[in-house]
Amino acid sequence: MDASLEKMVDPTLAEMGKNLNEAMKMLEDNQRKVEEENEKKYVRKDIPGPLQGSGQDMVSILQLVQNLMHGEEEEETSQAYRLQNVGEQGHMALLGHSLAAYISVLDRERLRKLTTRILSDTTLWLCRLFRYENGSAYYHEDDREGLLKICRLVIHTRYEDYTVEGFNVLYTKQPVIYISSAARTGLGQALCNQLGLPLSCMCRVPCNTMFGSQHQMDVALLDRLIKDDVESGKLPLLLVANAGTPGAGHTDKLGRLKELCEQYNMWLHVEGVNLATLALGYVSSSVLAATKCDSMTLTLGSWLGLPAVPAVTLYRHEDPSLSLAAGLTSSQPVEKLRALPLWLSLQYLGHDGIVERIKHASQLSQRLLENLKNLDFIKTSVEDELSSPVVVFKFFREYSNRDQTSHAAQASTIQHSIISNERHIYDTFNQWLGEQLAQLVPASGVDVVELEDEGTCVRFSPLMTSAVLGTEIQDVDQLVDCLKMKIPVLTSTLQLREEFEQEVRRTVGLLYIEDLSWPGLGVVRYNYHSDGKNDDKQEKELEKINTELLKKLNELESDLTFSLGPEFGGQKNCVYIGMVTEDLDVSELVETIAATGREIEENSRLLENMTEVVRKGIQEAQLQLQKANEERLLEEGLLRQIPVVGSVLNWFSPFQASPKGRTFNLTAGSLESTESTYVSKAQGTGTTPPPTPSSSLAKQRLPGQKIFKRSLRSSDGLSETSSVSHCDDLEKLDQRPPALLPGQEQGPLETEKTEERKEAAQGTKADAEDVPRDKSPHDCTKAEEQESQR
Repeated sequence: MDASLEKMVDPTLAEMGKNLNEAMKMLEDNQRKVEEENEKKYVRKDIPGPLQGSGQDMVSILQLVQNLMHGEEEEETSQAYRLQNVGEQGHMALLGHSLAAYISVLDRERLRKLTTRILSDTTLWLCRLFRYENGSAYYHEDDREGLLKICRLVIHTRYEDYTVEGFNVLYTKQPVIYISSAARTGLGQALCNQLGLPLSCMCRVPCNTMFGSQHQMDVALLDRLIKDDVESGKLPLLLVANAGTPGAGHTDKLGRLKELCEQYNMWLHVEGVNLATLALGYVSSSVLAATKCDSMTLTLGSWLGLPAVPAVTLYRHEDPSLSLAAGLTSSQPVEKLRALPLWLSLQYLGHDGIVERIKHASQLSQRLLENLKNLDFIKTSVEDELSSPVVVFKFFREYSNRDQTSHAAQASTIQHSIISNERHIYDTFNQWLGEQLAQLVPASGVDVVELEDEGTCVRFSPLMTSAVLGTEIQDVDQLVDCLKMKIPVLTSTLQLREEFEQEVRRTVGLLYIEDLSWPGLGVVRYNYHSDGKNDDKQEKELEKINTELLKKLNELESDLTFSLGPEFGGQKNCVYIGMVTEDLDVSELVETIAATGREIEENSRLLENMTEVVRKGIQEAQLQLQKANEERLLEEGLLRQIPVVGSVLNWFSPFQASPKGRTFNLTAGSLESTESTYVSKAQGTGTTPPPTPSSSLAKQRLPGQKIFKRSLRSSDGLSETSSVSHCDDLEKLDQRPPALLPGQEQGPLETEKTEERKEAAQGTKADAEDVPRDKSPHDCTKAEEQESQR
């Protein structure tokens, strides 16, 4: 490419292309060595400093830009942050911005010819590509700006004196703009704010509730709303329809809406991701009707993976003066250079390349939709089962007939509460599912969307993400595999939530906390039994015990996740349990939590009691030492206390006194004298302290089986019966003392052997208790015969 750049006639263009290539290579190169990263000069230049007088070269400036782009993320997160690979077509779009700045310095006549050619070529290509005949184009950075200019155009068209009188003409007939309730959030308010209209000029049209898609605009209701506005003296101005709603990707009935707009002389504007399919060979009839609308907005940057290219609004209007007044066209040649990045990128991709990218995105969504049909507990919400550019799905478990009957027998208020709670739980689980899929398969581009009727769902919209992320068929297959792994976890957790709640409510010392926004088994809190303590101290003890409980649970070798809950909005002093599998032993889990909490509470109480005993012992020792000092003064006499006289007297007549002290026995909690210690030259050991209380949570497990897991039961009845009979025989044999000869006594060795046999028999019996006993009468008779023979 460097050789081709050198052959250019204009050396400035060649230098510009060369510099752009070098800059992009430097910014995209993230495989640098650690030594080079440590030698960076501009690592912590986040704080603005003074401008250097001598200036810097381009390499240093680009190095600074790279450090600002990557340095902070690499320090805060363990995963290396990578710049999105924009590809060659992205380089062309970026080159367009550089060329626009260079072309703007040309003389006025050359600039006018060049910008007119760029604008006309790009508009012609887009109109032919998306089947929009005889259209004009407006290029804008903000995707809402095109609709805003269209609204101004319609106002200028319907109000002839608007150019002269301005907003005064709107008082006689208030304009009304109709948008769907499934439109983008805040679109109506943004239009009113930019146009200077009151919010009463915006009418939200509800979607279908009885027939058709629940994400499509209700045409019959729209007709009634327009009639009411006309009768009240208002002027229906514009209708904003969707060819692919922002949430579910459904398309309004554009054909009927166009007929309704022609009936009331309204302008029809269409936007949405499904407009990209107009470039394909096969287009659904619902989307094909968008070619007859008055205007449409195309977001080619996300569809084709082009960075920093403008959005395009195609429209049809006969009066160029009104288009100029509305801002859709400009007399300034520099304004027309907005289309330059798109002009370069479209030429680089070509017609086949553009169609291939859009077709690839449609194939990805169809591949995922076919795989989702074969999965249980997955409910899809698509407009067309054969071809849907946007796939929305959610985890949902249908009720059985018995569950439906039981729910129908309940009162209406209770049923409504249960349905509300269940929807909240499903929303929480689907939120977790979407986040997990996005984390495990980031190249898929899935995200979580909130829909009015379906609730929280997972959305896959490859038209908006595949060109940018480089999504392939393998990524879709990996997404399906991850979904298959997560469905059993979701179903198991949903089934065991109720059992966990019942077990916690039956267990003394535990409190079940209902948190419907937590994606997991549930939330539990260990209740601290306070003895007349104030609220602040009780709250601190509760926090201390539950924090220690969480630490102990995380130290266990289990597959469960225990945490303090979400960072914001969670309950305090609780233990949050995450997702579980079907082999979870809920009763053992609850018993372990309760026993661990009791152990922590007992240790805390023991420490408090010991602290009080030590404090009282220190006070008593101080009193006894003070009393001992007074007695020593009486024994020595008053003369020995005088400094000079006492020294002389002690030299002539030394006073022999045994050292006296006190020692505190922590085990007995008593204060003792140290006279015996000085006499024997060794400190007494005292009594042996009692063992620390511990919970008896030991349970017989199979080799390799983790805690809180149910063991797999064997279905072999013969082996179970024989093992149980053998255990019973050992137990009866060990209970009978061995026969002794007359006059023979049982020695200590024999006694030890007998005790060992008893312990072995008890251990075998404990192992056999885990096996379900299924003895037959014949086996019991056999055991009795063997016992009589013994």
